[in-house]
Amino acid sequence: MKFWWILYVFDGLLFLASAVTVLYILFFATAAKFHRHAEVPRAKRQNRFIVLIPAYKKDDVVLQTVNSVLGQSYPQRLFDIVVVSDHQQEMTNMRLAQLPVTLLTPDFDESSKAKSMQFAILNLPQFKIYDAILILDADNLIEPEFLEQANDAFESAGTKAIQMHRLSRNRDTAVSRLDSVFEEINNAVFRSGHNAMGLSAALNGSGMIYDYEWFKEHIMRVRTAGEDKELEAMLLHEGIFIDYFSDLHIYDEKTRHVKTFNLQRGRWVATQLHALVSNMRYLPWSLLNNHYDFADKIFQWMFPPRTILMGIIMVMSIALPFIYFTLAIKWWVIGALLMFAYSLATPDYLVDKHWDRDFLLAPILSLLALFNILRVAVIEANSRLGLVKHITRRIISTVRS
Repeated sequence: MKFWWILYVFDGLLFLASAVTVLYILFFATAAKFHRHAEVPRAKRQNRFIVLIPAYKKDDVVLQTVNSVLGQSYPQRLFDIVVVSDHQQEMTNMRLAQLPVTLLTPDFDESSKAKSMQFAILNLPQFKIYDAILILDADNLIEPEFLEQANDAFESAGTKAIQMHRLSRNRDTAVSRLDSVFEEINNAVFRSGHNAMGLSAALNGSGMIYDYEWFKEHIMRVRTAGEDKELEAMLLHEGIFIDYFSDLHIYDEKTRHVKTFNLQRGRWVATQLHALVSNMRYLPWSLLNNHYDFADKIFQWMFPPRTILMGIIMVMSIALPFIYFTLAIKWWVIGALLMFAYSLATPDYLVDKHWDRDFLLAPILSLLALFNILRVAVIEANSRLGLVKHITRRIISTVRS
């Protein structure tokens, strides 16, 4: 009897969390179909940009990224390129030094993108004046008209932060093709769909433009490797809308290997958990003060990541028929709804000749990601438990002395 009671409670709670997440994804995937940006008018003012490229061990791609920025049709006197070359080869740094860029070479014991950006801001000449800052990853590529279009978008948006549309620059393996699909699903649900409903888009880690003075002040407050989520929380906490421009493309290199894919998801989940814990206390305040953007973001961080959600639904759908058949039916229903939502959010250009074969890999990746997240959670829990024990011992020793 006790076993069945535990099963019912566990199944019910897990299903409730999964069903709410699926309905949330379905709602915004549908809303994304109605998101249409008005035609962006030609800007009357040309902003002065700084293009910041943090590069950590990206020797094979960073030069391509820098060259794509140097090839802009935007007047070169109106933008500067800053490359933060962290733990890269001397030959790479020599080649970068020959280009018209500001090259910074920190030597962090523990590297992070946030540290690189803070280092760049602290080491820029004080007499330099900028209007906006564009953040690119070291494996991003942009087209020659990008900065012109970005200037138009930034002026028309009238906000302090905008997110561009990241597309895959490589789809040469099954993993990279699936990663491209997952990114476009996120673009539809958390960017286009949210903007369609009058809510802020999610930041994406790169392809973002901020008001320079806002960024200069707030990047110094970032304390974790999840800098995009911290900056996003700061923007929403201040009531600043994040606009999304789906017609402005940045080409991002996708991971090619299963191991890297799952490690990446593990880091993202740890970052999401940290963002939730750090900002949970603001939920009542955001609801009472009509900051629905911020409240939505906190609720969003409560949901299991999409890859993990697929893994949970798959495990329950397969395992429950062998335990109690009728309990599995509801899991099949939300599984079908999730697949429908994902199909709505997936653009046609990604459904190519490899689609059927790649789709079979998705359940395997979901299961591997689920196991990897559990491993990360155990490591994180042990780390935090060790920290608590250390603090407790320090307190006891202090009291005794």
